[in-house]
Amino acid sequence: MTVAGARLARSSAALTRWGTGWTRVGLQTVFYAKTLRYIGDVFRSYRSELVRLIAQMGLGTGALAVIGGTVAIVGFLTMTTGALVSVAGYNQLSDIGVEALTGFASAYFNVRLAAPLTAGVALAATIGAGATAQLGAMRINEEIDALEVMGIRTIAYLASTRVVAGVLVVVPLYCVAAISAFLSAKLSTTVIYGQSAGVYDHYFNTFLYPIDLVWSFVLAVAMALVIMLVHTYYGFTAAGGPAGVGEAVGRAVRTSLVSSSALIVFLSLAIYGQTGNFHLSG
Repeated sequence: MTVAGARLARSSAALTRWGTGWTRVGLQTVFYAKTLRYIGDVFRSYRSELVRLIAQMGLGTGALAVIGGTVAIVGFLTMTTGALVSVAGYNQLSDIGVEALTGFASAYFNVRLAAPLTAGVALAATIGAGATAQLGAMRINEEIDALEVMGIRTIAYLASTRVVAGVLVVVPLYCVAAISAFLSAKLSTTVIYGQSAGVYDHYFNTFLYPIDLVWSFVLAVAMALVIMLVHTYYGFTAAGGPAGVGEAVGRAVRTSLVSSSALIVFLSLAIYGQTGNFHLSG
């Protein structure tokens, strides 16, 4: 093969991959649009399935229910994150003699960044991965095909119900996440480093804006919506037997983490602006 022929072959392969990639993006977009469009049907026709999924996602089933399900996992993860924020904040602020502002660090970073991102990781690794595995197993066992033969709208019954359940479950889950982050940060600062609880509470309450908590919940809900959409798509389109299901779970977790992180960045810029809507003077 000549040099020109080799270059032409490589160019053709690159164009084919590029076209395949855009085709995949188009298929995902169509799936997401159908899933969102059928949300109304969930409350009209599949309420019992929705309640079952909410209970399963929140408390878990089998061995996961023994440790408290997703609630316990999210609580422990955000508790660790809150402790890290207090440790890093206290040590960094003590270098310039203002370690009293550790309460500010907890109120500012936990609400706007640490708690939402940590909750997103927990959601993708538990609820999202579980949804992908369930739908993937149904796909390779031809259960989804059987439902379609029976005349059931599989996207509404399987995907839309899981998206709605994930968004509803994230509200109490994020309450647990925020409380765990705040408590661990306070205990780490007051018990381990010995800072006065009154000093910590003063700066924490001063810089904890209620509107920031509201926006934080908005971020969590938007992130849960993106995560569930991604995971239901990869589970619904899984192929290749059990190994294909495992590959679909891995791809879904990777894609959802990247997508939710990008969503947090853009929404945070849209909500808080480049300055962060924050002014510290004294």
